[in-house]
Amino acid sequence: MINGFKVFDADPYVNKWVSSARRVVETLDVSQRRHGRTWFVGVDALPNNTDGSIRGATLGGAWMDDLSAHPEFDGWHKAQVSIVYDGYPRQDPDESDAAHRFRVKRDAAHMDGLLPEGAVRRRHLREPHAFIVGLPLNNVPSSPLVVWPDSHRVMQTAFSKVFEGVEPCYWGDQDVTDVYQAARREVFERCERVEVSMRPGQAVLLNRHLIHGVAPWEGPNVIEGRQVAYFRPMVANVADWL
Repeated sequence: MINGFKVFDADPYVNKWVSSARRVVETLDVSQRRHGRTWFVGVDALPNNTDGSIRGATLGGAWMDDLSAHPEFDGWHKAQVSIVYDGYPRQDPDESDAAHRFRVKRDAAHMDGLLPEGAVRRRHLREPHAFIVGLPLNNVPSSPLVVWPDSHRVMQTAFSKVFEGVEPCYWGDQDVTDVYQAARREVFERCERVEVSMRPGQAVLLNRHLIHGVAPWEGPNVIEGRQVAYFRPMVANVADWL
């Protein structure tokens, strides 16, 4: 993954897994949505097994061959089922104008694992992921994944400096808000914005430090929305996150 992400061609193993996952997704309660009911977040929504399999379909495909380049991870969690609907993103009543503009103009660009905490929403590294893999569940081109190639290098450099001399067990205690926001601004200045459209059977693998987001919905209404399953396993050793 020279640029921090890689899209894999359609794979029969992925197709089989997606077919099984879709049958389960059809039974989920997706009524709890954000951003004017245009996004079902779906964290831990897919009841897959600890080996990633679901309803007898093994989690597999060519993308798994690339995992040797990533840190050891702490098993397969229940996958997120992210579903974006027509009109995304609308503004929630409790969402600030600035936050909504960022979601519209900047695709809610972010790096996973930095959680906002407290009344002032300061960022801390609470979920040190090994990688992110996205598996499209249906063929809907609206609101595709957006990535900023090479942004992982900018972010890794910034966090290497902020955590220098700090024991990994204390990284989560550090307020990294200012460093994170400054590095993300640098990404917008230096890196190209790229939309990644995919169809079922394909997979996308993201570096854990890559800045990514979701484009606003464009195109006709699709009742089932644009569906993607995401796995973001944690590193087995926090020190390996950098």
